Amino acid sequence: MKPQQRSHHMFDMCKNHMHHYVLLETTDGTTVDGIITDVDEMNVYLAIPNMESDMAYEQRFSPYGYGGGYGGGYGYGSYPPYGPRPPYGPYQPYYPGGRFRRLVLPLTALTALSVLPWF
Repeated sequence: MKPQQRSHHMFDMCKNHMHHYVLLETTDGTTVDGIITDVDEMNVYLAIPNMESDMAYEQRFSPYGYGGGYGGGYGYGSYPPYGPRPPYGPYQPYYPGGRFRRLVLPLTALTALSVLPWF
């Protein structure tokens, strides 16, 4: 299949699966799972799960390694460290920067699309 035909085919597939949770495979073998939020003639736009770990968050927001409180992130006495984290309790999990982030992939780089279940 020619690249232009493959691009048009992937455009149609992405358009048909708009707002679905999918697994995309690229020409280099990389797989990406996410929700298709938009598609145009050149690109597909995905909302991918934000899987940033606590350590990556601490490195990004505490570049000097001090953690959230005094003493390298150990808190004061028997109290937990305080800082940019939400209070403890029956709350939703905390995702710095949101639960999803945006990823834009060119349609010409896609080779396969699979629909995934939500669970």
